Amino acid sequence: MRGKSILRHLPNTYTIENLNYQAVEKRTLKDYLFITAKGLGMGAADVVPGVSGGTIAFITGIYEELIESIKNVNLGLLKTLKSDGFAAFWKAVNGNFLVALVAGIGISVVGLAKVVTYLLNHQEVLLWSFFFGLIVASIVVILRKVEQWNLANVIGLIVGVALGYLVTLLAPSTTPDSNGFIFVAGAIAICAMILPGISGGFLLLIMGKYDTIIGAIGDLNVKILGFFAAGAVVGLLSFSKLLSFLFKRYYFFAICFLSGIMIGSLNKVWPWKHTLEFITDRHGKLKPLIQENVSPFAYEGEALLMPAIGMAVMGLVLVLAMEWKGGGKPEKA
Repeated sequence: MRGKSILRHLPNTYTIENLNYQAVEKRTLKDYLFITAKGLGMGAADVVPGVSGGTIAFITGIYEELIESIKNVNLGLLKTLKSDGFAAFWKAVNGNFLVALVAGIGISVVGLAKVVTYLLNHQEVLLWSFFFGLIVASIVVILRKVEQWNLANVIGLIVGVALGYLVTLLAPSTTPDSNGFIFVAGAIAICAMILPGISGGFLLLIMGKYDTIIGAIGDLNVKILGFFAAGAVVGLLSFSKLLSFLFKRYYFFAICFLSGIMIGSLNKVWPWKHTLEFITDRHGKLKPLIQENVSPFAYEGEALLMPAIGMAVMGLVLVLAMEWKGGGKPEKA
């Protein structure tokens, strides 16, 4: 028996096997503005090397629709466009949803890249605290939706925790600056960006390309961004098919596995860190390269314990508000 969606979708819901186009067509401009707002959250999260935009999609109730919509992008759409016209093509690709979401992500990445970078440099503890609270609450909310606990689901959870934790322990490496590697980095990073818990920004940092891509965004370097985007498209279309298969055939196992990755990734978003090694960015500024988690009482800087707790609670409340707004379990389409 396949499980139900995690949160209610606007304005109704759909089945993962086949989008409920009747429900999609009922969406209003307000609904699409909400989807764009969720895209803003996804873009802001992906800029932070440790938080995944997939986590935001997961907790805001659009994750399954996003995966299914991406999976539907294939060469068969060209036949649909040729034989049935643009309207049928746009409907098949769930175009309004994707445009609204991608617009939010794009605006956020371009507009907030410098803001998030500033917060990482000047309010690191508070920023990580907010995301820590947000992810912890998300894990609790999502795991409460698992209706079948068996050995396979427990194993999926454990494997996910191990994978998420091991990724956070990877050390950054020196990699080539060729266009080909930028393409590969885009394909790898985008897979992480749609996985809750694993940060595409963090994997870019591991591959030594985080500063390159952030710099290209700030400078609007079309060449670098073009190769990165091409790799992202290839990786996204390929990986979405695997995720769609898991949701169709092994729904609760997929939920447990993805939740486990989020649990393991908490090692990366712990607010209080001690930097063991720095790296010099393209502007000649020192950036943390290798860090270890410490107690707030052993933190070398200003611990900001109470404000940090307040930010964590804010993240927690935000997730609970999202669940409350979702209204519980949706009806089947």
